Amino acid sequence: MIDVFPGKRTPVLLATFLVPSFLYWTSGLHKEGLIFTGISLIVYVIYFSFKDQRLGIKRFLYLLAGLLLLLTLRNFIIIIITPAIVAWLLANRRPKYGIAIFTAVYIFFGLLFFNARYINPQLDFPQAVVTKQQEFMQLKGGNSSIPIKELEPTAISFLKNTPQAINLSTIRPYPSDVRHILSLAAAIEINLILLMFFLFLFFRTNGITSKNLVYFCIFFSASLLLTIGFSVNNLGAIVRYRSVIMPLLVIPMAARIDWPRLGKVFSNNIKNKNNVSNSVT
Repeated sequence: MIDVFPGKRTPVLLATFLVPSFLYWTSGLHKEGLIFTGISLIVYVIYFSFKDQRLGIKRFLYLLAGLLLLLTLRNFIIIIITPAIVAWLLANRRPKYGIAIFTAVYIFFGLLFFNARYINPQLDFPQAVVTKQQEFMQLKGGNSSIPIKELEPTAISFLKNTPQAINLSTIRPYPSDVRHILSLAAAIEINLILLMFFLFLFFRTNGITSKNLVYFCIFFSASLLLTIGFSVNNLGAIVRYRSVIMPLLVIPMAARIDWPRLGKVFSNNIKNKNNVSNSVT
């Protein structure tokens, strides 16, 4: 990411290592650390192979190791990351049409997701998501499970449940969901990230060497978040599962926010308020 956002070393490092859920779940004896390592190896190999126009045996082994980590520890991520990789590879050959290529590839894979079962009954991906949701809803214990609408293995059902999935995976836990210190940290974190997103919308700057890598981060992260929202009803599990893609979302925002300009806006507001108060007195 430092190579993609030149001159943004500090925001990149802070956005990587100061996200509480990412730090918590990728440290210690958790799968998430190795899962993130697998994702990072894949991103590293694809980015620098295209940049250097050379794959090489060493990088190929890194790529294989990353895929094996995902396949071993959380195999459904392989299915989710495949469209992002395909789109990225195609977009790197036509950089000017990056966003169009990513959109087209995801439309194709979206249609394949719902229709592959007609080619081979064993490729019933919607039913697999429904089954996973039912398994989570049947789990007992804990106090962070919440009631949700049940899915059906149809495109219409997934479409109807999309707002619920987005809400679950990108906005919750709410402050009202706080039950303990970990849920409090998760609620604060997600609200700060949403605040950063709004700052990014109004105070963003240029300075990026690979838009296609950012597209990869956005499309892959969005599809993983949707999958989590469709299948998981436990807030603790949601925070854990989405932690591995937090840097992929936070780093591009933090690196592209014009922090000096933002600081000037706040300092000018403070000065204006002080001048008004002084004139009143």
